[in-house]
Amino acid sequence: MKKNVVKTTTLTAQMAVTKMESGTDHVQVLPDNPCVGQVEAFRGLGYGQMLSTGSFEFTRHQIVRSQAVTEMRLPHSSLSKCKDRTRRFTFIVHESDLENFSRWLMEEAPQAAEYIQEQINAEKH
Repeated sequence: MKKNVVKTTTLTAQMAVTKMESGTDHVQVLPDNPCVGQVEAFRGLGYGQMLSTGSFEFTRHQIVRSQAVTEMRLPHSSLSKCKDRTRRFTFIVHESDLENFSRWLMEEAPQAAEYIQEQINAEKH
């Protein structure tokens, strides 16, 4: 059984926010008494906001990944069964091959559909 471990580190610091040309914000926290390893490095998407108290809060998004098992592989696609009781038909085509995408889709989608129909028929019997 997993236990959630909550660790809070409080810093006295200045914060610098730089608006980048790409439209994103670069946020730096500059501690008054820097110490290596005081805060573990992390990377992720999330929400950051300056609170009315003057403090800055960042909450990281939880990325939910459905755990899928590949049932069928085709040259440019795959059919997977996910733990959340869904099926995923994934098509991967390199940008340089986009001119062939329509043809491959017309060839591979019916094969995936036929496989699903066989699964449905097997469950009925």
